[in-house]
Amino acid sequence: MKDCKSVRDQLALLLYGELSFDGEERVESHLDVCEECRAALQREKALHAAFDGVEITPSPSLLHECHEDLKIRLMEEESIPQPLRAGWWEKFVDAITLRPSGGLLRPAGALTLVAIGFAAARMIPSASVNGNFASLVPGAARVRYVEPASDGNIQIVLDETRQRIVSGKLDDQQIRTLLLAAAKDPSDPGLRAETVDILNTRAQAADVRDALIKAVQEDQNAGVRMKAMDGLKPFAQDPAVRAALTHVLLKDSNPGMRTQAIDLLTKGATVDRQIIGTLQELMLRGEQQGYVRERCRRVLESANASAEAY
Repeated sequence: MKDCKSVRDQLALLLYGELSFDGEERVESHLDVCEECRAALQREKALHAAFDGVEITPSPSLLHECHEDLKIRLMEEESIPQPLRAGWWEKFVDAITLRPSGGLLRPAGALTLVAIGFAAARMIPSASVNGNFASLVPGAARVRYVEPASDGNIQIVLDETRQRIVSGKLDDQQIRTLLLAAAKDPSDPGLRAETVDILNTRAQAADVRDALIKAVQEDQNAGVRMKAMDGLKPFAQDPAVRAALTHVLLKDSNPGMRTQAIDLLTKGATVDRQIIGTLQELMLRGEQQGYVRERCRRVLESANASAEAY
């Protein structure tokens, strides 16, 4: 079992030709008699094949930055007295090259390990995009900007390891998933407002309407709440929307939001008793905004609501 662990720790170096002749002989001899380690080698090969399939084109500025950083690190290392350098520096080298202490760091081996890490960082976000698009939203990617294009597509700028653009119709589930996530982005009210404005055109869809209802009730930015209410206007008779408008009427701090909520809730020939009760409750609380209070009073009068109920 101890031999298995030692061999598996060296499989990556074996595949990249970084073992000494004797080390390679020992590993291959073990593989000849150990089925589990042979299976581990096949998994390692599959992983390396996946890395090799990822196109990596680091920018010149990134390469220059890495080169300068490496030069600084090497200069710092040279300034450390030899006894200390043999301590932490050699231990660091031992750790990343998987070799016993002693000997020199082989440049090809170090570069190989750096390349593996760089490839993995580039491959993982791409795999998330191509495999399970919805898994982008919680952590692997973040919507930075959305914009409707003249051809009917929606362009979405994503922040991943680097920015990229995803384009598609609003009816595409992938695009809609990203837009619904962007509508909840806590750090960028401008992004939320632009996203809600786009989603308003598809408010007939239940998932979009739910997102607009959530924005009306919970978004911290009044401009975003206003835009979400605009999208809900055609659905003012929907029970869930009416519940959200009632919440706005009683809880929202913005008088413009409360005024619009009154207009939408009282639109029509008759006003139901539940809305009358809500307006009376608002008056009882001592509504301070003059126009909102006057609007409530007129609606209650037109509904022949008892003045004593105030």
